[in-house]
Amino acid sequence: MWRSPQLRVLLRLRCSASYPPPPPPSISSVRSLSSSPPPPPPSDPASEIARSISAELATLSSTASAEDLRLRFPDLLPSPSLLPHVLAASHAAGRASIALHRWISGDSPSDSSVSQLVDFLGRRNDFAAVDQVLSESRGVCGPLTFRAAVDRLVGAGRATQAVAFFERMDRDFGLPRNEETMSFVVTALCRGGFPGHAERMAKALVAEFPPDQAICDTLIGGWCAVRKLHEARRFAGEVERGGFDITTAAYNALLDCTCKLCIEKDPLRMKPETEAVLLEMDERGVPRDAGTFKVLIANFCAIRQTGEALKLFERMGEWSCSADSETYVALIKSLYGAARVEEGDEMIGRMRDAGLGADLNAEAYGSFVKTLCHIRRLDHALKVFKMMRRDRRRPAAEIYEVLIRKLREHGRKNEADALFERAAKNGAALEPKVCEVNPRYVKKGEVKKKKLKRETLPMKTERKRLRLRKLRLSFVKKPKSGMRRAY
Repeated sequence: MWRSPQLRVLLRLRCSASYPPPPPPSISSVRSLSSSPPPPPPSDPASEIARSISAELATLSSTASAEDLRLRFPDLLPSPSLLPHVLAASHAAGRASIALHRWISGDSPSDSSVSQLVDFLGRRNDFAAVDQVLSESRGVCGPLTFRAAVDRLVGAGRATQAVAFFERMDRDFGLPRNEETMSFVVTALCRGGFPGHAERMAKALVAEFPPDQAICDTLIGGWCAVRKLHEARRFAGEVERGGFDITTAAYNALLDCTCKLCIEKDPLRMKPETEAVLLEMDERGVPRDAGTFKVLIANFCAIRQTGEALKLFERMGEWSCSADSETYVALIKSLYGAARVEEGDEMIGRMRDAGLGADLNAEAYGSFVKTLCHIRRLDHALKVFKMMRRDRRRPAAEIYEVLIRKLREHGRKNEADALFERAAKNGAALEPKVCEVNPRYVKKGEVKKKKLKRETLPMKTERKRLRLRKLRLSFVKKPKSGMRRAY
């Protein structure tokens, strides 16, 4: 009788009516409740639906249709906003994603949805399926689909297919062939490391699409990106003979390629080689811009010639140029790496005065902290870390790990434990690791010398016997390498 649920509910109601309500919780209980961890946030319904659809999608074959998904989810009304969530969760879907697109899009596919499907299939190098989707979506495909297809072809290393795709995209898929699409293909090929294919394509279409200054600069930059300076110089000569100018952007690419080659082969030749390029710019009347100084400063900082980088930085005003945030960050890292910490702090102040303080993000601060820890300036690294927290930047777990490890190596266990607790409160997932104190930072009074054990007579005899044996073996003639022994 007492196990009946109805009776249990009735008794609970009577007891609550006969007894007064409980008093309000005390301050201590409120504090204990507030210190407890908050409940987990409710899960996103769209994510749950996407996971369930992706689980069913993995069981379908490549010849599945939209009707199969409609039968498995009869009560679900699909929407186009659900497509990116399902594709992101369906890593092993394959061509079943085509059925998913048909089911979600229905009779009204869009350029955005088709581009998402093309990007998904191109990531798996299934370009036969991409052609099928583009053929079925003729009249719907637009610039988004075109860019997704070209980017995936170039990213997969299929430069020849990308050029062929441009040739037939008007005939097969209804995509327009114009100067804008041709420029996009050339830029994608240069960015992907195929400047030769891009140059041949531009020259083959010169009658249909005459080149402009932007195409010439892109091709020069493409040759420079793959470290082929002689090809870039050769094409720059053709550009000049064709009536175009070599702009500042092209010279910046040539400067960057020159610096990278000097870093690989002989860093000491960087200064004279770059001065020769700058002299050529002055002779041709090509002005320098902020990008020119950015390239030079970044490469001089890369070979730790901080003095040359600072000289270039101070000369930017002569050309009415101002440094951007990347230039400032490169200079600050180089100054910290050279143990010029006061000048590095001053450069941070100059960056803020220039109105670029918002660009001092967590990544930039983290690089400063790691650089200072690398040169064993731990106190200054902690100072920059506090500066980072003062600017409301959230440190990454990697920065916490570097600081905690260095603090323990320096024998500052209490500070390391406090930092570990702070990282746990901020949500950084860290694993406790054992780190021994570096003997360099152990105080003299803490070092305990081991007492040498007194050597007995048998131990002395054994030591002398081993020593004599080594001496005898040292006079034995060793066999030559490669010769076969007699036994």
